[in-house]
Amino acid sequence: MHKSSDIRIKNKRASFDYEFIDKYVAGIELFGTEIKSIRLGKASLVDTFCIFEQNELWVKNMSISGYAFGSYTNHQERRDRKLLLTKKELRKLQRETKETGYTIIPISLFINGKGLAKMEIALARGKKQYDKRQSLRDKDDRRQMDRIRKNG
Repeated sequence: MHKSSDIRIKNKRASFDYEFIDKYVAGIELFGTEIKSIRLGKASLVDTFCIFEQNELWVKNMSISGYAFGSYTNHQERRDRKLLLTKKELRKLQRETKETGYTIIPISLFINGKGLAKMEIALARGKKQYDKRQSLRDKDDRRQMDRIRKNG
């Protein structure tokens, strides 16, 4: 059994496909069965993205599996969920996405020390194909250096 604070669901493709400009931690508006599923690690950030609708930030396409002990009150797995940030942060993000064409990407979903679900999001710029190849090369180089340090 996981401790709630050990849960950290990552969007593994995010750092490969995007270059992060700025990071934020947002709260998420959830139903009771959703938080229970997240505490069990039953969520996925594959193909998720954030979008503004009526000056509110929403995460789209996030999957939270149904709660095994939920009855008719169980939630929909893929529904839009509202992200909770300060008005100042929301205005800044909205301005950046409009002016620069940056996008907002969920990086990870976690349970904080108080037991609340939080999502780390990033203001990001899409990488070009050659940037992705460079990222892979850098990752391989770091792995090689670590091997040399351990064996040397």
